Amino acid sequence: MVRARQSPPKITPTGDNGYLEELTKAVFRAGFSWPVLTGKWPNLVASFHGFDLERVEAYGPDDLERLFEDRSIVRHRRKITATVENARVMLEFIEEYGSFHAYLRSLDHLDYCDRVKALMRPFAGVGRTSAFVFLHCVNEETPAWQDR
Repeated sequence: MVRARQSPPKITPTGDNGYLEELTKAVFRAGFSWPVLTGKWPNLVASFHGFDLERVEAYGPDDLERLFEDRSIVRHRRKITATVENARVMLEFIEEYGSFHAYLRSLDHLDYCDRVKALMRPFAGVGRTSAFVFLHCVNEETPAWQDR
C-alpha cells in the first residue's frame, strides 16, 4: 500500500525570526526522517536561541562546537553551519528590503522556477526541494508537489 505524501503545515511567520526557523526546518528536512526531526525540533529551537537572527548570525566556533556535540538535536555539521550562514544572508536581505517578507515580495514578478533559483543562490543547504518546502510552508504560492 502506498501512503499519500503529507504536506507540511502552512504558516505565515509573524516576523523575520520565523522565516529563519522555517528555512532551517526545510534545510534539515532534506534527508532526514520527518518523525525524528519533529521529535528533536523543540531542542533545535532552544539550541538556536529561538532562531533569533542577530544571535544566530553572531555564533562563533564555540557556539558551533556546542551544537555539534549536543545529542538532543540533529547534529549534522553542514546543516548547522548552513543555519548560521543563512542567518547572515537573511539579515543582509532584511537590511536591504526592510523585512524578509518584503524580500519575498520583491520576487513576485518571477515565475516559480526563478524564485527557487533566487533562494538557492544565496542560501546554504537550499536545493530545489527544500526551496519548495520553504515556500510552501510560509504560505507562498507554489505549484502542486507533482508539478514542481
